[in-house]
Amino acid sequence: MDTDTQDSSQDRLLIEGRTDDDKKFRPSDWAERISSMLADFGPDHRLRYSAYAQPCLIEGQQCLIVARDLETVHPEVFGFIIDFARSNHLPIQIDRRVRQEAVAVERRESDWEHVPLEEQKKAG
Repeated sequence: MDTDTQDSSQDRLLIEGRTDDDKKFRPSDWAERISSMLADFGPDHRLRYSAYAQPCLIEGQQCLIVARDLETVHPEVFGFIIDFARSNHLPIQIDRRVRQEAVAVERRESDWEHVPLEEQKKAG
């Protein structure tokens, strides 16, 4: 097994934005709200999500990627996120996507507004 694939399947959790009864979880910005707890502003004054908690869209569904290291670094935040997911009946699973695939899927449409057209075409 490729090391990159193995690492990606072991170090991140994926929390899906749908309930056990397969309904879309509301509010629709729940993942951004949780991720913003660990975010800060970069030198360009734009919000930068921490590597520990990042919102993403997967096949049109709002999701939250949580690094397992968060449990060691900020156990109270990790506990809050897991408790939040469980109490709202949101599926939690190991993120088994390959890193390159995960990065491509996680790029949000709103990010494209600030990317030059040439770079957008290259990224496909």
